[in-house]
Amino acid sequence: MYTFIGGILLLIVGYFIYGRFVEKVFGVKEARQTPAFSKRDNVDYLPMGKKRNSLIQLLNIAGVGPIFGPIMGALYGPAAFIWIVIGCIFAGAVHDYLTGMISIRNRGAHLPELAGKFLGKTMKHVVNAFAILLLLLVGTVFVTAPADLLAGITPDWVSFGVIIAAIFIYYILATLLPIDQIIGRLYPIFGALLLISAIGVGASLVITGAPIPELTLQNMHPDKAPIFPLLFLTISCGALSGFHATQTPIISRTTQNESQGRFIFYGMMIAEGIIAMIWAAAAMSLFDGYNGLSDILANGGPAAIVSEASTAMLGAIGGTLAVLGVIVLPITSGDTAFRSARMIIADYLNISQTKLMSRLWIAVPLFIISYGLTNIDFTLLWRYFSWANQSTAVIALWVGAMYLFIAKKNYWIAMIPGIFMTMATTTYILNAAIGFGLPMNISYIGASIATALIIALFYKAAIKARANKLQLDDDANIAA
Repeated sequence: MYTFIGGILLLIVGYFIYGRFVEKVFGVKEARQTPAFSKRDNVDYLPMGKKRNSLIQLLNIAGVGPIFGPIMGALYGPAAFIWIVIGCIFAGAVHDYLTGMISIRNRGAHLPELAGKFLGKTMKHVVNAFAILLLLLVGTVFVTAPADLLAGITPDWVSFGVIIAAIFIYYILATLLPIDQIIGRLYPIFGALLLISAIGVGASLVITGAPIPELTLQNMHPDKAPIFPLLFLTISCGALSGFHATQTPIISRTTQNESQGRFIFYGMMIAEGIIAMIWAAAAMSLFDGYNGLSDILANGGPAAIVSEASTAMLGAIGGTLAVLGVIVLPITSGDTAFRSARMIIADYLNISQTKLMSRLWIAVPLFIISYGLTNIDFTLLWRYFSWANQSTAVIALWVGAMYLFIAKKNYWIAMIPGIFMTMATTTYILNAAIGFGLPMNISYIGASIATALIIALFYKAAIKARANKLQLDDDANIAA
């Protein structure tokens, strides 16, 4: 278990060392008033405590991704551990922290508005459409995934349609009501289930001495699917996820002080990485090697892995509690996915959200579209979600790099992972059947050219923005 335990320890150390370094690079201004106070409307903008914000942030970002993604990524072997640890510390947590803090400095703005400001007006419209598509896919996936798990532990008379309807009703309420009325009150309960699930499964792995494979770069995927770029899109939440860029502005609008940002944004991504490590290890250890894991995934999907692993390690009662903890994750990201979509559309159209009817007419069409998407095959949805998700992460990282470049700070902390993921996502869409279907060698060449072009465009725009002294932060008159 050296690789598994060592990976978790590295994640914790990464929070204290690299997290503090990233915080120092950004430059916290504790005296600066946050949007929770300057734009308070008691719906989306209102101050909440550090502990509550942190728990909401963790549950927002830790959807089904840090469980289902690592389970499918486990097919590649211990290379999955490497990506989770390195990706989380140097890419995912940096992505979340910069997105959250830049949003705080810009009135709680969502990614489309930030992209428009730092990457050009055209990007605002592109990212707006992209973000809405991503959130609809996320919301839909996070309806069907928990419904599959609930169907396995509820009586036969509770139909799948009833479960879907119940989840949608909860999502509607969480999307429309002020954040402290549903999300702020229920998340402590959900958080307890999450902790029981993760701690129970993780402790069982250690106590039983589960046969977790040690570090190797060997590709153990039974179908020999290439590690690059597939692993980096398969494991997103838990390593790096663009979905988080749509979630952090929810909490940037309720954060009391900039000094809380490292714990809320960087720290909760590290916590999600630990969850991802646990489920990747569980998948690798329990099913007689990679062919056994592959068979179970083919017959029952990731939900079957969760159910069987939880029951095998914790027994019937403990296993049920663990499954409930897993169910909590997608539900607590699905609700905020729709909430984020509603907020992004409202910001784009400049519609105040203080009145319920203003929220309602934006939210209803989103739920109608999402319900229609529930009839599409989950596997197909996940493929599109994975690419859209990581492409959103790429955009967020380039926004962070631009912000730091203009501020004459160490922009490499965002640019290096941004370059890597630009190459990965471009290679994937050029090669994949859902994309252009080109041979892999041609895809590598095309992605290299595209990445080089994007780097050149970045420097051209960044140098111009710095020369023109682009205002980085709104409300610059606030005490700093």
